[in-house]
Amino acid sequence: MRHAPAPPCSYHPGVPRRTSPTALLVVVGLAFFADSILYYLIVPLLPHYAKTLGLTQMEVGVLFGVYAGALLAGTYPLGRLADRIGRRKPFLWGLLGLGATTFLFAFSSSYPLLLVARALQGLAAAATWTTGLALLAEGFPSEKRGQAMATVFAAANVGVLLGPPVSGLLTESLGPRSPFLLAGAIVLADAVARVLLLGDDEPPRGERVGLRGLLADGTVRTLAGAMALGAALWAILESTLPLHLDAVLRAGPKEIGILFAVAALTHTVTSPVMGRLSDRVGRKKVLLAGYVLAAFLVPVPAFLASKGAVGLSMAALGVTSSFILSPVSPGLADAVERMGSRSFGGVFSLVNIAYAVGMMGGPLVGSALVEAAGIRGALVATAALFALYLVPLARMGTSHRPSSSPATIPPP
Repeated sequence: MRHAPAPPCSYHPGVPRRTSPTALLVVVGLAFFADSILYYLIVPLLPHYAKTLGLTQMEVGVLFGVYAGALLAGTYPLGRLADRIGRRKPFLWGLLGLGATTFLFAFSSSYPLLLVARALQGLAAAATWTTGLALLAEGFPSEKRGQAMATVFAAANVGVLLGPPVSGLLTESLGPRSPFLLAGAIVLADAVARVLLLGDDEPPRGERVGLRGLLADGTVRTLAGAMALGAALWAILESTLPLHLDAVLRAGPKEIGILFAVAALTHTVTSPVMGRLSDRVGRKKVLLAGYVLAAFLVPVPAFLASKGAVGLSMAALGVTSSFILSPVSPGLADAVERMGSRSFGGVFSLVNIAYAVGMMGGPLVGSALVEAAGIRGALVATAALFALYLVPLARMGTSHRPSSSPATIPPP
């Protein structure tokens, strides 16, 4: 049912004038869910594509990396545009890319068409994630941003959770085209929510800070780097671990999907908890804990000899991801607000750039490391990067004062 119009938000002048906080969470959460499930539908299909199309490990890495390349190319122009004309139009534009992506994935039978589909998906994600996070930053004050953003990230994680097992089950039952036909229905529901629930908006007021100004801030630089490493972690695992599980543990598409779903489940459950924790104790403390965990846990799946043990390690890595990712976006919004700016489109385009760098570099570097040193050597090197990044995190200043009361999402 369509939500009744809500009065203008008194906290931020740029929030959509007829979008309640609850509706804002629903529409952004569903948009993130649709983008994520479409992205992760391909993970269990990697062995299928590798065998039927004769793909090498590096070509699989490129297939993952081209998404990040398109995300990287489109995100900053879209973020700056959203700061100039408002958030609603760019948010709706992302639907076009999602629809085209779904169609191409369903009917692609060659590697070049898969690359085109992946690139269009990256452009759609640039529009969806940049403007969606900007809407939340404007609609929620600092002491409630962590929980609000982590809530929509949890919705995205549901897509991560459902994507691999649903894809594996449908592929084994109905063939590799069937997962993307289901995705088409999800995209349609996403379109209805974006058009009906998201009210009109106006260009944000106040000074706009460009990319150079954002990067001049040490907290912004450190948090952007943390996001890049967090993205690289899963990009490496997604592009290398399925082939390892297939070759060493004889795991099929359904089992690979379930193993990744275990990580997505623990990440989904704990993401809002870590967002709320970062509202209360500060972003920095939560990030430091996550990077310590990553330094110890990242290599573990490659050293295990049973699927059950791998599942437990993936569950632990899912929790670790919540520590790493949940504080970054609200931390960046806090930093922009400290500058006296409303350039949330610009700063969240920087989030997407950092995420794209991690997603693009992760599969390529990870695949090269696997070919040079094996899966164990690749994951040990990845863990070492997380350990080294504890140094800039420890030196990072804070732009957020923990609230003295529990963070709750404001009522509509």
